[in-house]
Amino acid sequence: MAERSHADRVGTRPHPPALASGSPSGSRTLSIRELPSVERPRERLRSLGPQALSTTELIALLIGSGGSSGSALECAHAVMAGAGGSLLRLAVSPLAVLTRVAGVGAARAVALHAALELGRRMTLETREDGAPVRSPRDVVAAFAPRLQDLPVEEFHVAILNAQHRLERDVLITRGLLDTSLVHPREVFREAIAERAAAIVLVHNHPSGDPTPSSADRAITEQLVAAGRLLDIPVHDHIVIGRGRYTSFAESGLL
Repeated sequence: MAERSHADRVGTRPHPPALASGSPSGSRTLSIRELPSVERPRERLRSLGPQALSTTELIALLIGSGGSSGSALECAHAVMAGAGGSLLRLAVSPLAVLTRVAGVGAARAVALHAALELGRRMTLETREDGAPVRSPRDVVAAFAPRLQDLPVEEFHVAILNAQHRLERDVLITRGLLDTSLVHPREVFREAIAERAAAIVLVHNHPSGDPTPSSADRAITEQLVAAGRLLDIPVHDHIVIGRGRYTSFAESGLL
């Protein structure tokens, strides 16, 4: 029989049938104090580094300590279960949803969001240093991992410098796109402040289908015209779907 990994073993142990009511698998999650010291998440991180910990163990460390509702590991299991095991879904889960998990209050929910946002920003920093945005695929590579699974639309502006490097990602609006919300004033305010050489518009379709809508086309026309007046060209508008994208530039729609 294949040996189980540490992540499979840590945090659970068989429990006598008489005490396992409500648990279909007949097991329960151990509290951190019940684990041998060498298997406690904090001690394992100190000795082996964060890469050695499972996602649930890392979440448990952020939660900190359990309470009457259960251990930190139990809270972490519940948090990840509520997000379908996906960190991407967890990152976009409203704070109100996270606080429904027993043992996760507002402060812990905020800490989880903060940690995931730091991870997102680190990913942006670790792109190849100095690599310019040469094609729509470069923009998609930067934005798709966090936009393609969102349950609502987000409209972003990628600000490019004179070397066509991505200087900044600006979130303009979240929700259904509308010309009254995606206004040139909001789109170009940050671009002017950053002395942008050009911008790329990016938004997602929660349906997974990146086919531009009539509203997408209208917004793009309005912003391209504004960019001409301000001498900040709109190089592209990219619509991100699930595993697919549409580039206005590639499709001849600009």
